[in-house]
Amino acid sequence: MLNLLNLSVPSSGFTFLKLKWRKFNHLASEVGGARNIFCKLFGDHKAENTFWLDSSSTEKRARFSFMGGKGGSLWKQVTFKLSHERRGGNLLIEDGQGRIRSIFLEDGFLDFLNKELLSLRYEEKDYEGLPFNFHGGYVGYIGYNLKVECGMASNHHKSSTPDACFFFADNVIVIDHHYDDVYIMSLHEGQTATTQWLDDTEQKLLGLKASAAKKFKVESPQPVTHSPSKAGFFAEKSREQYMKDVEKCLKLIKDGESYELCLTTQMRKRIGQIDYLGLYLNLREKNPAPYAAWLNFSKENLCICCSSPERFLQLDGNGILEAKPIKGTIARGLTKEEDEHLKLQLQYSEKDQAENLMIVDLLRNDLGRVCEPGSIHVPCLMDVESYATVHTMVSTIRGKKQSKMSPVDCVRAAFPGGSMTGAPKLRSMELLDSIETSSRGIYSGSIGFFSYNQTFDLNIVIRTIVIHEGEASVGGGGAIVALSNPESEYEEMILKTRAPVNTVLEFQKESISNRVK
Repeated sequence: MLNLLNLSVPSSGFTFLKLKWRKFNHLASEVGGARNIFCKLFGDHKAENTFWLDSSSTEKRARFSFMGGKGGSLWKQVTFKLSHERRGGNLLIEDGQGRIRSIFLEDGFLDFLNKELLSLRYEEKDYEGLPFNFHGGYVGYIGYNLKVECGMASNHHKSSTPDACFFFADNVIVIDHHYDDVYIMSLHEGQTATTQWLDDTEQKLLGLKASAAKKFKVESPQPVTHSPSKAGFFAEKSREQYMKDVEKCLKLIKDGESYELCLTTQMRKRIGQIDYLGLYLNLREKNPAPYAAWLNFSKENLCICCSSPERFLQLDGNGILEAKPIKGTIARGLTKEEDEHLKLQLQYSEKDQAENLMIVDLLRNDLGRVCEPGSIHVPCLMDVESYATVHTMVSTIRGKKQSKMSPVDCVRAAFPGGSMTGAPKLRSMELLDSIETSSRGIYSGSIGFFSYNQTFDLNIVIRTIVIHEGEASVGGGGAIVALSNPESEYEEMILKTRAPVNTVLEFQKESISNRVK
């Protein structure tokens, strides 16, 4: 059973991994793009046990998409749930043959992940020439409650979803949206590497090319705009309750307990057994985002449809850490003139600038714990980026990782993302736990990858539909500062949930209409 824990770790305690890959120039558009590749190669059987880190909005913000499913010899799924009786939690490990092992991790999930990554050995020449950082490894999410492994003393609320869930992905397809190239990669243990999966996948891709002669068309439901309540979502907090919570935050700020509190709430709706992949495909069409993601953990009855515009933290192959927090959001205008006016309104908003600057300072402090002294800088401060439904204010913080720090050390220093907590961080999280009435779960956490070559890229889980045991949940919120207005904060929270909420309503209506036909 020990073999399940460490990818068949030899007596030395290390695993040697060998990577094989192939590149197909300018193939992506010829086979219908990333959407068609995913649906044709991984869409069968409800796309069970699949992932798609999906740069559905590229526009210089994100260049690559990564996708894969169950099947390789090294594939496994790890699922972690925190214990509320004692420190640590339970980890389930399932391998590709369906064998399951359960162990208790006294030191928690991040310690386990750190040991796993540090046990991997590889040759850099295997991935020379690859222009991206993910070459195989762990793909999944870290839930907000793992803040207890990053400095918080406790969690007030228990999450109904696992606190972390990852696949170890050994077979991966990559789309380079800038050059329209497709890469296929296969990871194996030991010096010899079979090419069977590469051969089979190459044939499937070439088969797609032959069948994609006609124009690939995306069908989208008719757009509708509703408030969450009119869309059939049950809000944990009424308008009045949410505004009262904002007032509580304002009093805490006035009393000197915090400078900024990122208050959140959740909307929920029973949706039953609809086509979850179809729902995600509509979300990515309606609200394309550079850090979007699809994760389907079938055994957990858990599916995540994410259209996040925000990067939490990235570590590249040169040891550079980058955070891109969003603080400040405003709706798009109906006309070009109104849109430009709203964009400038956000750019010069004293309140939004204050929100953003406080989180920039917080992240400079977080990264200062793991970066080389003097290396932290802010190349972009308070830039405004535009998306399908909103303008956002984004800053970029970078630093050079200290050589003694591991990738997981870097995540532990900065998680949860400061844009979802407030400042000062630990005290703000304590206060928010006492105000909010349920666990944030996956919302406010991070989705992304930890590559075997010690790089990672993680988003902030916002603008996301989490479907667990037939119930869809959408989180939303905003930063409360001294200049906040309770009514405006409520409207901002509703604005942030609008795209995922309306996508659920549109897709359900379309599904019912198709059944009637």
